[in-house]
Order: sequence, then C-alpha cells, then structure tokens
Amino acid sequence: MTAPDDRVRAAVDAAFRDEWGQVVATLIGLTGDWDLAEDCAQDAFASALTNWRRDGVPRRPGAWLTTTARHRAIDRLRRDAAGAGKVRQLAVLTRDPDEPHDEIPDERLRLIFTCCHPALPFPARVALTLRTLAGLSTAEIARAFLTAESTMAQRLVRAKRKIHEAGIPYRVPPVEVLSPRLAAVLAVLYLIFNQGYDEEDGRALTAEAIRLARLLIRLMPQEPEPRGLLALMLLHESRRATRTDDGALVTLENQDRSRWDHALIAEGVATLDQALASGRIGGYQVQAAIAACHVTAPDSASTDWPQIAALYTELARLAPSPVVDLNHAVAVAMADGIPAGLALVDEITASGRLDRYHLLPATRADLLRRDGRPAEAEAAYEQALQLAPTEAERRYLTGRLREL
Repeated sequence: MTAPDDRVRAAVDAAFRDEWGQVVATLIGLTGDWDLAEDCAQDAFASALTNWRRDGVPRRPGAWLTTTARHRAIDRLRRDAAGAGKVRQLAVLTRDPDEPHDEIPDERLRLIFTCCHPALPFPARVALTLRTLAGLSTAEIARAFLTAESTMAQRLVRAKRKIHEAGIPYRVPPVEVLSPRLAAVLAVLYLIFNQGYDEEDGRALTAEAIRLARLLIRLMPQEPEPRGLLALMLLHESRRATRTDDGALVTLENQDRSRWDHALIAEGVATLDQALASGRIGGYQVQAAIAACHVTAPDSASTDWPQIAALYTELARLAPSPVVDLNHAVAVAMADGIPAGLALVDEITASGRLDRYHLLPATRADLLRRDGRPAEAEAAYEQALQLAPTEAERRYLTGRLREL
C-alpha cells in the first residue's frame, strides 16, 4: 500500500508537471515580474507538500496552487511596496479573481510567445521556455545543453532584462504576424526535442518537448503545424529504444522494428492525418509524413523511397536547406540507384555548404560502400569520424571502417 506521504508527493509532482507553466504564466500576466512569479510559484508548491498532507489533495490542484502563489505575491509586494508601480501590481493582484477582465483562455499561450519572441537570441528563447513553461532548474537546463550553470543563469537574466527593457509585449501576436512567430515557437520546441533525442539519457527533454507541443495544440487547435510537429516527434520517439546498441548508433534499416513503440506510431500517424486534413501543408507535416513512411514499412526493403524522395522535394520547396538536399539525395539513391544519389551528394560537397557537417561525408561513404568502392568509402568514413559530434556516432563510423 502507498504511504500517505508518497501519495502527496506524487500529487505534487503531477501538479508540477501539469500546472507549473500555468501558475507562473498567470502571475507574470498579473504582475509583469518574471522573478516574482517564479519565486511565488516555488513557494506555492513547497506549501502544497505541507498543506496537502494535513488537509488532503484539493479537488482542483491548479486552482489551489495559483491562489496560494497569488497570495504569496501580494504579501511580497506589500512588504516591498514603494511607488506607484508596486501599488498598481497590488491593485491587480488583490481584485476579485472572479471579476471579469481581458484575458485569453490560457495565460501559457502568452508566455510561450513571449519566451520565443524574435527579439531574443535563439539560445535564450530555448532556456526561457524550459525555465518558465517546464519548470526546469537552471542547473538542469545547463546540463542538458552542456553549458556551465553560471553561463545559463546569465543567459536567463539577460533574456528577462531584454523583455523588460525592450518592452516586449506579454501577448499573443496579432494575426498578421502570428505565422512567423508560431514558426519561432515550433523551432524552439523541436530543438529541445532534438537535444534530448541525441542523448542516451535525454528522455526528460524529449518528454518535455512533446508535452509542450500537446499544450500548444490545445491552445491553438486551428493551427495544423503544431500537430505536424507533435506527429514528427512521436514518430521519432517511437524508435528511441533501438537507436543505439552498446553505445553505438544503429541505422534505421538495421533497427529491430519489433521493439518500436507501436502505440506512439499509431498516435503519430493519427495526429499527422488530423494536421493534413486542414489542407494547409507545412514543413513539419512533410517531415512527419517522411517519418511515417519509414515507421509504417514492415521492413527496410518495403520502404517507399520514391514517395520519400517526392516528399523531400516538397520539403525543399517549403523549407529549403542543404541538409534537406542531402536527405533528398539519399532518397534518390534508394529510389533511382546509387549513382543518381551520389551525383547529388557530390554537388552538395562541391558547393561547400556542409563542409563541417559530419553526415555529408558519412552519407557519401555509405553510398560509395553500397556502390562497391571500398577505398573511396574508407576515406569518406575517416573524414566523417573526425567531424562526428557524439560517441554513439563515432562508434558507428568506427564499426563501418572495421567492416571495410
């Protein structure tokens, strides 16, 4: 039987995952003070551990936490009140919470767009999103991005200062600029996901990115691209258990498909179908469609490479980049023959656009190996090995060299 203290701790932990961003967002919306909002939210969760043991877990934990944090903010402002600014904050906080006032259904939507405002440097957007919406500590964010805690703390301080000094509005952007701002939000969430996906112990980050994508869909149900991003992340995450073996990367064609998470695949495909039904196709939907082609094939030989090549052509139109071109080259090689794909890879190499990208020589090496040119493949693998950023990829490339 679970002990009462354990049940309370579990309830507080669940509330933290579900309610932290909402509590902080509500207080920022009321006070405009990011540090005050975070401090009072932390106090509220700490109080929950004590009060819920004594009084029981409330029927609406989020409302209890928001009210408690609001009272903490009132107490802090009363103690520190000096000047009209603090008085105005107090006036907002102490009015009847049931009194009608101008607000959107969920303050977190304002918080997401403020954290991801284009005036902020991209690394700051990522850090601020994880801190305020996900509740990760500065140390946790620093560890995830292999950055010193002091550096991450300075990044967060500068981001909050920039919001204050530049007068960045705490609001959802107007319709005419919503699309580019939404793209910035989605880019932050996908970077968080990829950072976790590239690390063996990165499940916490991928889970947070997926959770925030689900939240964004609830807040913006009419927008298809958040669904496209969620589908893409779910389909990738379904293969996590098979991506490495004894610390070495395992390519998709060699992964054990019976160990893939088929519940995540089913949800990812259904989510993609919902996004595509809007008729407004975006880059994340196309990437998810490519991932769906891979994970729904019963085996590697059954992969629909012509369809994947066509999808990469569409992705290059929507979101052109040399990495998309490289992936398109691989699909062409598998659909139309190795020489056709190698010709495209050689064009990208000659352009110099991916000179420091390890997957360019790694891709070229793999195609040369498949084409029966081991000496050239060996040289390309050596080049890729020098550029590979992770131990798993270095082990994979070393294994390929041994095979040659």
